[in-house]
Amino acid sequence: MDRVLGRISKYWLFQLLGWGMFVGINIFFAITYNLFDNLFITRLCVYLVVGLVMSHLMRIAIHRLSLMNRPVNYQLLGFVLLSVLFAALVGLLETFLSSLLQLEYKEEVLMGLQQKISTNIFTSFIYFFIWNCIYFIYHYVEQSRKNQVDNLKLEAMVKSLELKTIKASINPHFIFNALNSIRALIDEDPSRARVSVTSLGNILRSSMLSDQLETVTLEKELEIVEDYLALELIRFEDRLKVKYEIEEDALDNPVPPMMLQTLVENAIKHGIGKSVEPGIIKIVALENDGLFYLQVVNDGKLNMQKEKEGFGLQSTETRLQLIFAGRATFRISQLNEKEVLAEVVIPLD
Repeated sequence: MDRVLGRISKYWLFQLLGWGMFVGINIFFAITYNLFDNLFITRLCVYLVVGLVMSHLMRIAIHRLSLMNRPVNYQLLGFVLLSVLFAALVGLLETFLSSLLQLEYKEEVLMGLQQKISTNIFTSFIYFFIWNCIYFIYHYVEQSRKNQVDNLKLEAMVKSLELKTIKASINPHFIFNALNSIRALIDEDPSRARVSVTSLGNILRSSMLSDQLETVTLEKELEIVEDYLALELIRFEDRLKVKYEIEEDALDNPVPPMMLQTLVENAIKHGIGKSVEPGIIKIVALENDGLFYLQVVNDGKLNMQKEKEGFGLQSTETRLQLIFAGRATFRISQLNEKEVLAEVVIPLD
């Protein structure tokens, strides 16, 4: 049974179902009012065949006129006109066949020809108008659903392209800064420069593995950050201190690749890097009330104009919006007189 239904198109399935309901309703009322006889059965069969053929021809006309591709008001007008046209054809054909095959009831024999035709056309119009309404509503809903699916696919494609563009910009940006740091060490301390190259290699290896992913776990992201800070610690020596306050439960939470590294790099560039005094960078990760908080706190003064001009923070906000559909937030603020806070908040559900 399932195989048979699988071979029948939706259109013919609905055609058979609709006209089957038409037959069933007529038989029900014929039995109810004691009209079920051979004449009734013959008339019903004739009208069923005519209805199936003419409704199918009407569908062909709809396709030939490309009615479903027209504006909605044009579609409605077209469906009404087609209902009238085919109802007239069916009414005339029914009148002719009833007379030719002697399928008229006694009261119909007494009617005039014009009255018979008018009655048959009116009855046929009701059936064909209902048929067209169902056909229109089905295709309108189906087209709306298809458009919705297409829009979602398009949004996903745009999102993917935007994320790839941002990633492609982040990696060269980071590599350029890292190479500048290593270059400064080559003449000054070759052994430290070699250690820096190893740290950079570890970072590049990790970033290449995560480059195809929208998110990675915080644990993986921390590995990149630790390698990056190892490189920066060689450059800043005692001027840079790092503190970690990471809840164990937070290590499995998803974050965009290289996001934390970007925040730490920004903290060093605009905080520690602009001061001759020693500074501290604190990385905090915790969960509270269904939210995951990721914070980078650094010594320094906040300059919002400079922060807005930087690519790193703009990319962080954009990626969070794309990946978490606007549910994640990012802010940077002056925590107190000495510290700047960069905070990402991501829902856990």
